[in-house]
Amino acid sequence: MTEHVNSYYAASANKHAPYPTLTEQLECDVCVIGAGYTGLSSALHLVEKGYKVVVLEAARVGFGASGRNGGQIVNSYSRDIDTIEANCPPDQARLLGSMLFEGGQIIRERIQRYNIQCDLQEGGVFAAETEKQLHELKAQQARWQQWGNEQLELLDAKGVREVVASDRYVGALLDKSGGHIHPPQSGAGGRRKRSACRGGQIFEQSAVTSITPGQPALVKTAKGAVKARFIVVAGNAYLGNLVPELASKSMPCGTQVIATEVLGEERARSLLPQNYCLEDCNYLLDYYRTSGDHRLLYGGGVVYGARDPADIERLIIPKMLKTFPQLAGVKVEYTWTGNFLLTLSRLPQFGRIGPNIYYMQGYSGHGVTCTHLAGKLLSEVLSGQAERFDAFAKLPHYPFPGGRLFRIPFTAAGAAWYTLRDRLGV
Repeated sequence: MTEHVNSYYAASANKHAPYPTLTEQLECDVCVIGAGYTGLSSALHLVEKGYKVVVLEAARVGFGASGRNGGQIVNSYSRDIDTIEANCPPDQARLLGSMLFEGGQIIRERIQRYNIQCDLQEGGVFAAETEKQLHELKAQQARWQQWGNEQLELLDAKGVREVVASDRYVGALLDKSGGHIHPPQSGAGGRRKRSACRGGQIFEQSAVTSITPGQPALVKTAKGAVKARFIVVAGNAYLGNLVPELASKSMPCGTQVIATEVLGEERARSLLPQNYCLEDCNYLLDYYRTSGDHRLLYGGGVVYGARDPADIERLIIPKMLKTFPQLAGVKVEYTWTGNFLLTLSRLPQFGRIGPNIYYMQGYSGHGVTCTHLAGKLLSEVLSGQAERFDAFAKLPHYPFPGGRLFRIPFTAAGAAWYTLRDRLGV
């Protein structure tokens, strides 16, 4: 049995009885592989349209990145609209630009419609450590305003001190349409319940062993099988080598998170007075926020190839104390690693394999919002409205330099170069 990691999220999430393991032969309209944000968002959008859906999860619902991420609602994609406009035809760029802020809107709509209790807090901050980064944030503000985001405020050194009690930053961009949530409660919890009660079937501990294309396609597990008109591959960084053509153009990466002891509301608000979440602008960025029970959750760093570091506290506590030296001596109660899927372009990979197998993956650190958009677009394309899905599907999927054997050292070397640039402020 593959259970959740010992994270703060797993310890504080609402408990539910495990779903059954697939032990029979089923038929459905859509078989979704993976019960994380992408899979559950897809399932819920589909069952709302009347599709019969089966979701197969290798471990537990929300086992992967959906149950381990920073919980931040961050708009746009891992590469912003300026990169898209520079590299895509105008019509494609226009479609992708029109969806920059839709993922966060979907999250809030789901929370409201289904009364999901997930500690939603409004407001997110991009913090600059250098004048160069602050200049880039000014440009980002202008771009996002052009695409309709009017909830932005540029903060100077004094203004950023009013939202975070740290001397690290020279300014920041406040996005009031950003925010943060308790990840398992919002996605793996809320969407799990709604997908099941509306007619979807969810099976845990049901790893897929093979996919046989056809009409219908056949998906097999160790103890059962599903025939489906359509297959949705939503395993992302936890897919393994089930679909080799997807694994060759992406790379799982690990990021580490710690949760402190309960600080109490007064001390937590002394760190982040408005309870905004924050990420810095470095290539290997730090991100943090406070939880509903007033802990500090602090994450950062990347381990290429997704191995679990032996000592997460040693990696993250110095980062936390650089930001908040006033927390010296605070106790850390939870540490964990979560994997996200990196693409070379840092843009998501959506597409088809044959006529009826669809995939969405590779959010490159922007999965909380983009996965929710992905589920909506998947339901659109299966209902005959392909334009918005295809705007993503037309993005090129580049192989990593050096192939699968050398992609980790090559990518790590590139990251080291950009980290040096961050430190030098160039």
